Amino acid sequence: MKLTDRLRSDYRRLFDTCIVRDNRAAEVESAIRTMTSNLQRYQRVADVIEMPWFVIAVIHLMEASLQFDRHLHNGDPLTERTTHVPSGRPRTGSPPFTWEESAADALRLERMDRWSDWSVPGTLYKLEGYNGWGYRKYHPEVLSPYLWSYSNHYARGKYVADGTFSNTAVSRQMGAAVVLRRMAEKNLAVFDPEQDLSSTEDRIPLLRYDPTEKSGQAGALQEFLNTLPGIYVKVDGYAGDKTSDAFKRATGYYLHGDARSD
Repeated sequence: MKLTDRLRSDYRRLFDTCIVRDNRAAEVESAIRTMTSNLQRYQRVADVIEMPWFVIAVIHLMEASLQFDRHLHNGDPLTERTTHVPSGRPRTGSPPFTWEESAADALRLERMDRWSDWSVPGTLYKLEGYNGWGYRKYHPEVLSPYLWSYSNHYARGKYVADGTFSNTAVSRQMGAAVVLRRMAEKNLAVFDPEQDLSSTEDRIPLLRYDPTEKSGQAGALQEFLNTLPGIYVKVDGYAGDKTSDAFKRATGYYLHGDARSD
């Protein structure tokens, strides 16, 4: 999947509005303390790959629960080459592997060493790609829990096995973007500035009137609108007349694309 201007806007909006759920805040803080206590180990690998240490740290959290006796690829033990996908890594060297050499192999495999856009959108794009694009491609009504679990952007729905999606299952793992948002608030994660996109031709607003196509963005808007006094709208992911009416009541404007705004 290509990092388009629209996808950049999506990541930026979600990150800007991300709030850690109160009942998960202590767990997120604990993970951050563990990561920062091991900053030097992450930085050694970051210097080799030329990427931010905090991105390596959150991948370590997601893939190996911050254990330094596990492969960064998938959490398999360092005593052998990986057995789960991707299997047989690292290709060179002999087990047992050090965490640093395995981590460098995992990051090179994902072409992190060839990536230079460590802005918020560029970082979230690489992290979502690390886990896979199944949610965005096949279940856009659910924002990837790999990024957004434990936040206001995620409630339920997850892949419980390869190719098997459950609408009711709930991720019990904190999301990478949620941790990064809190790290940014604490000045532990400092992202690259974004390029000026003001000259791009595709400036279509992300939230648009569309009663025929279901989207996660429309569902998120509906959830937000329901938090405002006197507004009650069904959370179905379709940005039709009633959602546009509610949006106008909240902002004074109909959704972009609503003929009534002409």
